[in-house]
Amino acid sequence: MSGRRNPWAALGALCLGFFMIMVDTTIVNIAVPVLMDDLDAGLGDVLWVVNAYVLVYAALLVASGRLGDLLGQKRVYLVGLLLFTAASAWCGLSDDVASLVAARSVQGLGAALLTPQTTAFIALLFPRERRGAAYGMWSGVAGLATITGPLLGGFVVTRYGWEWLFFINVPIGLTCMCLVIALVPGQRAGRRTGLDLPGTALVSAGLFALAFGLLEGERYDWGTISGPLSIPAVLALAVVLLLAFAWQQRRSRHPLIPGALLAHRDFVWSNAVVALVTFAMAGSLLLLMLYLQTALDLSPLRAGLTTAPLSAAFGVVGVLVGRRSTIANSKTLLLAGLGVYATGLAATAYTADPGTSPWLLLLPMLVCGVGLGFVFSPMSNLALGQLDRSLAGAASGVYNTTRQVGNVLGSAVFGVLLQMLYAERVVDHGRERVGELPPEAQRTFTETVDDMATAGLEELGSGPDGAGTGGLPDGTARAFERLVDDVFTQGLGEGLRLAMLGTVAVVLLAMLSCRGLRRRGAPSKEDISPVAQPRESDGVGRAR
Repeated sequence: MSGRRNPWAALGALCLGFFMIMVDTTIVNIAVPVLMDDLDAGLGDVLWVVNAYVLVYAALLVASGRLGDLLGQKRVYLVGLLLFTAASAWCGLSDDVASLVAARSVQGLGAALLTPQTTAFIALLFPRERRGAAYGMWSGVAGLATITGPLLGGFVVTRYGWEWLFFINVPIGLTCMCLVIALVPGQRAGRRTGLDLPGTALVSAGLFALAFGLLEGERYDWGTISGPLSIPAVLALAVVLLLAFAWQQRRSRHPLIPGALLAHRDFVWSNAVVALVTFAMAGSLLLLMLYLQTALDLSPLRAGLTTAPLSAAFGVVGVLVGRRSTIANSKTLLLAGLGVYATGLAATAYTADPGTSPWLLLLPMLVCGVGLGFVFSPMSNLALGQLDRSLAGAASGVYNTTRQVGNVLGSAVFGVLLQMLYAERVVDHGRERVGELPPEAQRTFTETVDDMATAGLEELGSGPDGAGTGGLPDGTARAFERLVDDVFTQGLGEGLRLAMLGTVAVVLLAMLSCRGLRRRGAPSKEDISPVAQPRESDGVGRAR
């Protein structure tokens, strides 16, 4: 291995693969209606095309991070990239839902193998004092991917067909593979302690059950799936499996999550902060897209363009802040970013009204993006930048799992919260305004409003249908439909705004959690793992 390789070129090659798999977490969503038509499938079946990827991805991140420590990060990264690229070709060639779901599952496996190695390599390629800038680049790539997914997906599906959502990954994947082989230094595999198979089975099954319950809960109305199997039972099983994993780790000779990680204060508290931030991010983006496409009736492409300032500012600011981020100033930058992000979310909630012009949202979106740009690089630096390189893979696996679970939880929880608030506000407005109609229309109006309140999130996009007006005089029918539309719009708008304020509360809780992080200048004894003291060479060509 040569010590003269450029670490920034190596990181760029690694981030190309990371960018590709991050785009694929969102790019397929926009093609759901097209897939239903082309594959002659129902909504529930096609949603598995989206969720199969996320389920496998979330379930295997911890294990794949540890696998990188044992077998070598470059080797595991390339295997994951190869699987992802081959599965992408399989996806594009699929002619039925079952084949596409299977291929997406393999894509998720490849993505899970690849992701932890990207952040682990930052610790391997850069000394502590330069890792902040590297994490800034990594965060910028994540921000750029969030904007590219919906926009690229809308363009590709419209111009070339859904198959090219996947075929486009093949040349990118092959190019990335060549770049990684040429630019990324290899490293010795870790000590042959073996993979903790019982721990791997428990944590993977537990995370799979948790992600499944949260992703599929709304579809099954948080009740029965089939026979005795229900969403509450799946979630209870997830809790039992994860508790069993925690118990098993305390007794394992070679745990999947080394004890040194859990003993590191900043790592633990940074994971708590990233869970809360991604929870709020996922929830706010879900609410925002529903608001833009339902309350403002924008197309998916226009809705994506409205959120473009958020992602663009996130990417640019993340890189710039990363260059200034050090262990000493990371906590200050993180707190400042969280404060700005909370302000942007509050401004979004204040501005979001059914009659608002989308142009008025651009400034709040920009503020949110700037705030997030100040958050992720310092947060990654605090979580991972101080750890010994021997812990890089395990730490990256845990950190990325926390981030992904926060995303899944945020979408699920704020989806349920929105439904509750929407139903409450619609019923309240219906009761307040029923007196505006003649007596013969009031009962039908009340029944229509009740149906709207119980329709669920999947029915929001269709809006009120004005059913039940057939027996009314023309003037009364028009007033009926206009009033139903007003109640629907007001209820949805107020529900969305109140739920958005909930995301502000979560970000403020993240700021409180930052109290657990230490302020420091030079690294303390805790920052040096006793299991791997500095040595002559770290295996990537840089002496320590």
